[in-house]
Amino acid sequence: MKSLFSQKDTGSEKQQSRIMTAVIIVGALIIIPIIFNLLTDGQFLAVSNVKVIISHVVYPTFVAWGINFLFACGYTDLSIGGVIVLAAFASTAFGNLYGYPGVIIGGLVAGTLLIFINFNIFVWTKIPSWIAGISLAMIYEAIAVFLKFNPGTKGYVVADLNKSFRMLGQLPYSIIILAVGLLVCYFLYNRTTVGLNIRAIGGDRHVAKNLGIDLTKTLLLLGLISGILIGVATILQISYSGRMTVKTGLTSMYLMFQPLAIVLLAQVLQKRVNITIGIPICSLIIYIIFNFLTQLGVPSGTLQEAFLGFFIIIFGVLGVLGKGGNKGVVK
Repeated sequence: MKSLFSQKDTGSEKQQSRIMTAVIIVGALIIIPIIFNLLTDGQFLAVSNVKVIISHVVYPTFVAWGINFLFACGYTDLSIGGVIVLAAFASTAFGNLYGYPGVIIGGLVAGTLLIFINFNIFVWTKIPSWIAGISLAMIYEAIAVFLKFNPGTKGYVVADLNKSFRMLGQLPYSIIILAVGLLVCYFLYNRTTVGLNIRAIGGDRHVAKNLGIDLTKTLLLLGLISGILIGVATILQISYSGRMTVKTGLTSMYLMFQPLAIVLLAQVLQKRVNITIGIPICSLIIYIIFNFLTQLGVPSGTLQEAFLGFFIIIFGVLGVLGKGGNKGVVK
């Protein structure tokens, strides 16, 4: 009987803790923007600036969801930036030729196919994912350079996406897609067999195998899920910005640094907030901070990236400490 009461008390305490966390987060998302607005003479909460913040949250959230699925299974794919570049080229080229079907199919197929190829390499070669990812990033960057300078493809690569086909990256459509993505990711991660299997493999691969989980099938499904999320992210990004530039010298990896910071912050909060829900919240928090830095005149490309690097280190350390020093939390 005493054990039953103690379980009820523990459940009640957890519920109260989650409610308190939600109150703190909502309060912070209200109070901090008001403070930032006062410090920027009313510019921060101007309608145009609020729209910019919300628009910039959508793309990295989808990338962060894709990275989170990889982390949950113990993988780190550093070629994601290169995949985004090539998928953006495909989305732009086919979009200009075939309209919205080309934008969607081009970005989605390219993103999904390349990530799926990555996972086939990870699974069958047994090469550590971070090593293979760096190699694949260099390959994808080289392909992008070839496409840019090849006379037959140059016109498609350097062109902007036609403004008539950029609706998906604009409000309110991008927010609707974000809401649908949240529901799908939450369901996949928490309520499906594949989501449970992914986390089981990330927890202990040998135990998962002994429990009867098909490792190869689960990992390839993980590649498909992550690829689709990266593909959707690319479609939203190219629909918002209109163009993707070629990246060389592993600079494509920079495209995943902000989503990485989002995932690491969400990992810090995941004891109280489900990580798939925490990711868009953390994305909003990080972009509020960076937009504020921009309003203060802190230049991007220098100090803002230094802040980002600092945040990644801090969130990574907090994530490890939050897991009792388990080094496997952050790859």
